[in-house]
Amino acid sequence: MAKGFCASRLILTAAELEIFTKLPATAKEIILENPWDLNALIILLDALTAIQLIEKKDDVYNVPKGLAKALSAEAEESIIPMIEHLNSMWHNWSSLSDIIKNNRGNGHKVLKDEKSLQSFIMAMHVIERDVADNLTTKLDPSWAKNILDVGGASGTYTIAFLNAIKGARATLFDLSPVISLACKKLKGSELLKRITFKSGDFYKDTLPAGHDLVWLSAIIHQNNRKQNRMLFKKCFNALIHKGKIWIRDHIMDKTRTKPPGGAIFAVNMLVMTPHGGTYTLDEVSEDLIYAGFINPEIIHKDNEMDCIVEAVKP
Repeated sequence: MAKGFCASRLILTAAELEIFTKLPATAKEIILENPWDLNALIILLDALTAIQLIEKKDDVYNVPKGLAKALSAEAEESIIPMIEHLNSMWHNWSSLSDIIKNNRGNGHKVLKDEKSLQSFIMAMHVIERDVADNLTTKLDPSWAKNILDVGGASGTYTIAFLNAIKGARATLFDLSPVISLACKKLKGSELLKRITFKSGDFYKDTLPAGHDLVWLSAIIHQNNRKQNRMLFKKCFNALIHKGKIWIRDHIMDKTRTKPPGGAIFAVNMLVMTPHGGTYTLDEVSEDLIYAGFINPEIIHKDNEMDCIVEAVKP
């Protein structure tokens, strides 16, 4: 387990240097357009070949056919944005010992510039695109007609909800640069006429009102409980009478050690955010009730981040 960083670093460096998109090529051909150390590049390429991420024949390196789309810069199936996001995580995780000894510092370090923001948003799309349709089907949101997707990023769940509910409308709320990404991604989609894009900062701004479902996906873990209470109150005000909030996130047991993925993700929040963490059902319930909601409960249990907590506006 301690040695697991070796393969990880090979992959992160290959993505950072855009190696996969430069292939097929020999090392010398790559060097012609990049002022790198030839011997070091060959060592990297040979190691990537050894772990079967690329192939080598007659000194020409290439991405295997089965991985071509996943390692492409353009394909819908690309996981490159996720790897770019993991590069940001790498640098912050390397400071874990110092954080334990001193403090976690300030600022959302993962979103330090526009490129990091774009990588993060597209990484979340990579993670969620395969589960969004399946999860919304399990939840059966057919009763919802006007959905507010808070921090909706590229619109992955907005799309899933609208595909699942004929005639429903959705408001996608996020920061202005993120809304621009979502508009670009959804350009030409038949769903576009059923979506309202609203830019804003949910830490500062009021959420648009009149919805019967607020979807809060992978948001509460970046906040402390005071911030979540403030956000839940804004969500409460954005709902109509008997409207519901659905919160998708890691939900921990009372020991905070299970599910294991949530315990590890709490460390990720420790190194990546100034206040974030993972929370138990009791904690989330207390904060929802504080904001005015009733009947908080888990309506979909999951060992990863796809646990869903529901509460109702009376």
